[in-house]
This record gives sequence, C-alpha cells and structure tokens, in this order.
Amino acid sequence: MRATARIRAAHHGRITTLPHLHSDGPFHIRRLRTDGNAATVGIIGAMSAPLGGDRLTLDITAEDRAELEVTTAAATLALRGPTTDAATYDVRPTAGEHAHLRWLPQPLISAAGSNLRQTYTVELAATSRFVLREEQLLGRADEQPSHLVSRILVRRAGRPLLDQHTAYGAPEPGWDGPAVLNGHRAVGQLLVVDPRLDVRRDPVLLGEGAKETGAPSSHRWPTARHCSPQPSHPPPQRCGNCSTRHAHTPSPASADGPPTRHATGPQRRTSRH
Repeated sequence: MRATARIRAAHHGRITTLPHLHSDGPFHIRRLRTDGNAATVGIIGAMSAPLGGDRLTLDITAEDRAELEVTTAAATLALRGPTTDAATYDVRPTAGEHAHLRWLPQPLISAAGSNLRQTYTVELAATSRFVLREEQLLGRADEQPSHLVSRILVRRAGRPLLDQHTAYGAPEPGWDGPAVLNGHRAVGQLLVVDPRLDVRRDPVLLGEGAKETGAPSSHRWPTARHCSPQPSHPPPQRCGNCSTRHAHTPSPASADGPPTRHATGPQRRTSRH
C-alpha cells in the first residue's frame, strides 16, 4: 500500500487556520478543538498499518507564524505483512519563520515479525520552534523484539542540525548489549529546537574565591558561620555537707551576688556515747 497524507497550517490574523487537510490510506486526519490560538490535528488509524511492504508518508507544514500541534488518537502498531520487505514510514515536518510545530504522537509498537524503517526529515527556518517526542516499544507482552530502524534528520536554515540513526532487533549487532538497551524494551527521546536556547551563557563558578574569578555579583554565595565555643561548666565538686558531687551552675539571679546554696536534703547526725 502507498499512501501520502498532508497537513498544512497557516497564520491568519491572531489564530492559526488549517486550509489543507488531506487523508489517505490509513491516515484519517481530524481537526481537534483547541482553546488557544494554536491549531491541533489528530490522526486516526483507518486500517492496520504499517505492514510489510507499505510505503507511508505524512507531510506536515506550519507556515510563517503558524502554531500547530499534531498527535495520534492511539498507538501505531507495526505488524508482519504479506511480504518480508521492510515497511517505510516517512514523516516530513516543515516549519516557517517564527512558526511553532509540535509532533507528539502516541507510542510506536513494533510487534513480533514486523520490519519497519521510520524516518523523520525536518526542515526548519532560522526562527522557528520545533518539538518532537518519540516513544518506541519493542514487542507486545511476551513477544520477541522485531526489526526497527529509525532516523531523525533535522536541517535548520538549510544547514544540518541533527542526524541520528538507531536500529534495534535482529540482525543488528549489539543492539541488546549494555551499551545500547541492556535488556530494556522501551525507548524514547525528546527533541526541542528553539532559538531562545541559542543564547550564550557565561559559566558560573561555585565555591570559595568566586569573587576573585569573576563570578556575577548578583550571586550570593553561602558562607560558613563561625560560632565561638560556649564556656564550659565547672567540674562537679565534692560537697562539704555530704559525700556526693554536685554541679554548681550559677542562676541568673545569683550571677552578681553570693553563690546559690543547693539543697542537700536532711543531714544525718551521729551521737557519741
């Protein structure tokens, strides 16, 4: 099966409109309600796809100053097809000047026996913003992982910004080793492209001597408080009236006067015969 669906968003006054929504094959495009000025589009799966040998393409365009969010109604399930050829699923987001495009689909589940190659080809203007969230599950419950290859290619202002390639499942070497998945069966990533993140920030040095090394004066560094040791109490002294030792601590009332007498209890008198 070959199918190409298209979504185009345009800025009209204060809001974003959707002048072109084209459904095709398994892609059923629906306009979703939103409270703000942005436009939201949901993609509903009209049939089981992608299957082995399918060629699926999704074109998403946010024109200048448009704000668009695209999601899916449910997870995408890749299944074994009538042939052993790999299925291809190409997503092509494009954002114009000062546009904001968000691609936030539900997870992709690669069922046992499937063979899928997914590609993101992103074209961004110099002032556009873009968010991509990708979640992949390798197999359903008690299933062996299948073959899944994913590539993310991002170009900004005509120059390459990111080119990432991942591959899981047999016959890929080392995909389940400690350097890659280490036995895990769920992977995900979040990509954020925003011109506001290009601001160069000076390093901030922490610790003592920060003022001498040019740290910003607006930072207040915590300093240790040195407390003077409290005067120790005098050692217990032997009482002249009994054989016990008492700790003599002067009370505030007797600090300038005579020492306070302590109660020693009833004394025992002895008589001589």
